[in-house]
Amino acid sequence: MALRTRNKVSASFSMSSMTDIVFLLLVFFMITSTLVNPNALKLLLPESSTQTKAKPLTSVSITKDLKYYIEDKRVNLKDLERKLIDKLGTKDDVYIALHADKSVDIGYVVKVMNIAKRNKYKMILATSPEK
Repeated sequence: MALRTRNKVSASFSMSSMTDIVFLLLVFFMITSTLVNPNALKLLLPESSTQTKAKPLTSVSITKDLKYYIEDKRVNLKDLERKLIDKLGTKDDVYIALHADKSVDIGYVVKVMNIAKRNKYKMILATSPEK
């Protein structure tokens, strides 16, 4: 009496679940990569060998043609203080990243730093790493 097995082992492998995982990882990395660099303005930042660990709540940018931006929205210098107060309020330990093109005169940078000091905001000067 010969006993036969009724269940046959299939040697094929289904790739559909693997492609689903790869597709989900691709979508995840595409979405998170857009969040990495919120500052889309093209600025040549001064170089520095040290970096800070503080996490700024917002950023102020000064372009080489002296245009001011809060994150990616353009503002006038006279409206900058009011817009920052509207955005940040009177919170404690508020850090603002200052992105100033390296060709901008230091006087314009000091004006923004004075606005931050008057409102008790802490300013971080953004730099690029030394080469």
